[in-house]
Amino acid sequence: MVCKDYTVSHKFFELKRENQFDLLGTFPRPKENELPEFYKSEKYISHTDSKNSIFEKVYQKVKSYMLQKKLEWIEKEKKGRGKLLDIGAGTGDFLAEAKKKGYDVFGVEPNSGAKQLALKKGISLKENTSSFPDEEFDVITMWHVLEHVPDLEDQVNELFRVLKKDGLLVVAVPNFKSYDANVYKEHWAAFDVPRHLYHFSRTSIQKIFSEFNFEVIKEKGLPFDSYYVSLLSENYRNGKGNPLKAAFTGFISNQKAKDTGEYSSIAYFLKKQ
Repeated sequence: MVCKDYTVSHKFFELKRENQFDLLGTFPRPKENELPEFYKSEKYISHTDSKNSIFEKVYQKVKSYMLQKKLEWIEKEKKGRGKLLDIGAGTGDFLAEAKKKGYDVFGVEPNSGAKQLALKKGISLKENTSSFPDEEFDVITMWHVLEHVPDLEDQVNELFRVLKKDGLLVVAVPNFKSYDANVYKEHWAAFDVPRHLYHFSRTSIQKIFSEFNFEVIKEKGLPFDSYYVSLLSENYRNGKGNPLKAAFTGFISNQKAKDTGEYSSIAYFLKKQ
């Protein structure tokens, strides 16, 4: 399958399947020093707190609601308030909310603009995890970050290193086997090439993390993602948005996922084996 970068470069990239892990990879892959160029867009909403358009206002409202839900999910799986690390922390909203709940919060974010916005909220973010001691964190979260990571093996090894033996890891990623992915195909916005270097299925996550001695203990669908992704995908496919059609696709995707588990995006809760 060939997909277009609709956000920045308007170049085309191929998705190639890696059968062993049921994984798709983006090719050609930008060099690591080239990757920041593909994030330089006002459309890249996770690096901004903007509320100028109706779309941005709705996005920020949903984000605020989901911050609470994410912390509720974590509290059910991991009792007590310990050290929480958010990798790919963006503008720091999740960490700011976790801090209010009593967590000792730490974050990693490479984007300088997002880091500045986080700092205004009292959240200081590091460039990477290399300075953290072994088995330091009770909870580690990656909300739509793993798909952006250039070296998957190094990243998962590092997660294992800094997570406590009884710690909880939460990884949320798009699912290319969802109904909306099948509807929009190469126009599916969650492919987001070349920023998304990897594209996962539920099988991908199970197989990859088991190689590094992690076990998936629970999955949680992220139902708002299907609406957001479908709205963008309609625009990519037709050159204009169709909110009603997008809403219908998002709704059907979630209804089908109640039976199949194939949500547009899924949060995986993992523990060390």
